[in-house]
Amino acid sequence: MSDQVKQTVKKVFEDLATSLETGRMEAKIKIGLTIDGSELGLDVMKQAALAIKQKNLFDLVLIGSDVEWAADFEHFSTTDCQKEAAELMEELLDSGKIQGCVTLHYNFPIGVSTVGKVITPALGREMYIATTTGTASGVRNEAMVLNTINGIIAAKSCGIKQPTVGILNVEGAKIVERSLLALQENGYELAFGESKREDGGKVLRGNDLLLGSADVVVCDSLTGNILMKLFSAYSSGGTYETLGAGYGPGIGRNYARNICIISRASGAPVVVKALEYAYELAKGKLAKISQTEYQKADQAGLKQICGELVSAPSVKTKEIEPPVKEIVTSEIAGIEIMELEDAVKALWAVDIYAESGMGCTGPIILINEKNESAAQEELKKANYL
Repeated sequence: MSDQVKQTVKKVFEDLATSLETGRMEAKIKIGLTIDGSELGLDVMKQAALAIKQKNLFDLVLIGSDVEWAADFEHFSTTDCQKEAAELMEELLDSGKIQGCVTLHYNFPIGVSTVGKVITPALGREMYIATTTGTASGVRNEAMVLNTINGIIAAKSCGIKQPTVGILNVEGAKIVERSLLALQENGYELAFGESKREDGGKVLRGNDLLLGSADVVVCDSLTGNILMKLFSAYSSGGTYETLGAGYGPGIGRNYARNICIISRASGAPVVVKALEYAYELAKGKLAKISQTEYQKADQAGLKQICGELVSAPSVKTKEIEPPVKEIVTSEIAGIEIMELEDAVKALWAVDIYAESGMGCTGPIILINEKNESAAQEELKKANYL
């Protein structure tokens, strides 16, 4: 008896034992795959489908063109038309005939963004990139706060009980950090990761991406999309995505469909991992966890925090004359780059001379060492630190 047959027999007996124990037979999860539209051709989908069939984790349902190899699967035929395939996919999901689907392109509504999953090269850790496509909000900083919730939802759905979160060092990172700290202080269960750089912190740099310093990396969707392409296709020179689990499921408030995105350049290994990702999400009750996490975040003031980010003026235009110039040798780090000049003027307003600068870890404010303690207090009061 071959190893594969042994594993299949073992699985049958395990399922039978579970059904006898619980008094009911669990229906096998079904995951869909739309097979048309890849730049790499239908053969990539065939390879992925056959690999999934061999693993026998779940039932694969194909949606798309009539091809000979589709006869080995449950298959819903469509013309080579993404719109028709998307409509059929939605119908199958909403009716419960499939519990998730992987597709090459889908127009999510505003408020929904996708959470990708990659393998970090330094230590081989799984890392969730929140987010990679879609738009959680038209306001960048609010989007990144919501992306944090979405990343936590994806990680928890895949079995990570308390995922750690890090914020990528992009525009708005420090503002987002303050918002997340407020959410945490209000009672939302949020565990931060730590940068592996010497100065640490919740804001992650490029080294941390390679190391996987946090389970969930928060960024805007455009940056996340670029990161997914780099992680997935660096070994092929960019023509073929070989690594990771694709761009992930669309997640947002009151959104329940388990739709996972791959690229037109995703190779068979990525398609296989994307299908397994969709299966993990279905098994982990993605929609239920999403509803629960948003309820918890709302109880901790998520809507109010996001409202302040939306209404906050991006630039403070009041002109303030600087105090008498002093020698500045002390550095205060941790200021958001977009607020740096405003923070300097806030110190000028209380007669503390300051200058803006750029340190090795990001933007800094330079002050005389005798003013360091007072300056930090003023910056905290003005919500810049």
